[in-house]
Amino acid sequence: MNDQHTTPRGPSAGHKVLVVEDDPSIRTLLTSALSAAGYTVTSAATGQEAMFQAGSRPPDLIVLDVMLPDTDGYRITRELRAQGVYTPVLFLTARTEVEDRIIGLSSGGDDYVTKPFHVQEVLLRIRAILRRTGLPATPADARPTVLSYADLTLDEGSHEVRRAGHPVRLSPTEFRLLACLMAHPERVLEKGEILQEVWRYGFSGDTRIVDTYVKNVRRKIDRDAPALLHTVRGVGYCLRLPRDEAAPDAS
Repeated sequence: MNDQHTTPRGPSAGHKVLVVEDDPSIRTLLTSALSAAGYTVTSAATGQEAMFQAGSRPPDLIVLDVMLPDTDGYRITRELRAQGVYTPVLFLTARTEVEDRIIGLSSGGDDYVTKPFHVQEVLLRIRAILRRTGLPATPADARPTVLSYADLTLDEGSHEVRRAGHPVRLSPTEFRLLACLMAHPERVLEKGEILQEVWRYGFSGDTRIVDTYVKNVRRKIDRDAPALLHTVRGVGYCLRLPRDEAAPDAS
């Protein structure tokens, strides 16, 4: 079953959201609420349908139920990321364990809402995701910001990252995390600072989301080159060149 509303209204006009939910009542509720908030909404009830829509009519964001009749939301997200599709994903699930949330975000998701939920919370999180993953409008004559450190470069205009000239593929949230670290090279950033700058709000005081995403970014940028992303135990993370002698508090 597909429901489509194509009359955007309000400040969210122009943003397309795909709602993937097998429960018809929840799907209808979200579709109606998002349409009323000004989003252009399409919906899907299965993973196969979601993959088709994400490929043929790419949305700006996907609201994705974790438990679907033919697959799960984590697998869909991993498949999209493997295909180079980095559309932001907001998971919906009845699972409440922190470990489940970490697994979901590690698969490439951007946020997580547990059932039962308040529609206003879903709308708030969607706005936050679009705000932090969207490229800001810039004047035509403005030059895009290019950050560089050692042999690592990040181009905010083209959303490209390269290490020693080789492209590195990052999700939108991974990109923002790396940009945050590259904007403060050789400075130790506390996990709370990273949460505020990258996610724009806290995850109930749980900083393990930062650990998970740093692990993902480190695996991608330091895989075939000397490590640049370092852990300062008990404090946070730092982007710096390897030291000749290992520091006692870094790994």
